[in-house]
Amino acid sequence: MKMLEYCKKEVFMATIQWFPGHMSKARRQVQENIKFVDFVTILVDARLPLSSQNPMLTKIVGEKPKLLILNKADLADPTLTKEWRNYFEKQGVKALPINSKEQSTVKKVTEAAQSLMKEKIARQKERGIQIETLRTMIIGIPNAGKSTLMNRLAGKKIAVTGNKPGVTKGQQWLKSNKDLEILDTPGILWPKFEDEKVALKLALTGAIKDDLLPMDEVNIFGINYYKEHYPKELQERFKQMNLEEEAPEIIMDMTQKLGFRDDYDRFYRLFIKDIRDGKLGRYTLDTLGEIHGDN
Repeated sequence: MKMLEYCKKEVFMATIQWFPGHMSKARRQVQENIKFVDFVTILVDARLPLSSQNPMLTKIVGEKPKLLILNKADLADPTLTKEWRNYFEKQGVKALPINSKEQSTVKKVTEAAQSLMKEKIARQKERGIQIETLRTMIIGIPNAGKSTLMNRLAGKKIAVTGNKPGVTKGQQWLKSNKDLEILDTPGILWPKFEDEKVALKLALTGAIKDDLLPMDEVNIFGINYYKEHYPKELQERFKQMNLEEEAPEIIMDMTQKLGFRDDYDRFYRLFIKDIRDGKLGRYTLDTLGEIHGDN
């Protein structure tokens, strides 16, 4: 299917290189302000525990204590979320799966922060210093749910703490409760995706704009991934789909069967929307096998 194979890898990767000025500025802000927080909260999409981590920010964070929040856990494969949480914990990184829309989010995040920093709190207490409020900054890529999380942590009345180091334009200190204070930062992508698969995963979940990648490539990736990992869900949603066919043929076949004639773009949009809306069930696009080179 030549229509679906026009994009060579070099051209494909060239379409996903950028570094907008505001992201460069945000990176500098993180570098400048990290010394003002007790720990860093790294927010990722639970469906992409690795692929939604910004390697540029990981390098900046360095050895700073970190809390890894696996947001949108309600959309992710629960079995794989548990596996990923265990993996990160074994790496010495405290991981917390959440759905930031839930009321219990503030309590869960606060307790996780206190657990992460319990040794520092104990040391300071021995020295006669009482730490009443822990300070953190939340960093992550766009569309990982940071705005929802910030709104949940801050509540309806957002308290901005002034006259404190680290406050720059576009950033503010927000009080979650008496135990937690947060430095808001914008979502930051990295300059260039070196791994084509990472770009496809981010595109499939909507982490990057749809016009940045060819939709045929994203659909082929999505169909192949579901065929391998979630064939039952794929078949239940598209009963007319022949999973024995290759992805390009499936696209042509389903476009016809759904009455879209030759409007392949219409099928592209439908398939991707169904995945993002959860109509094909809960899913996770990163597997532990990839770390070990199994995939």
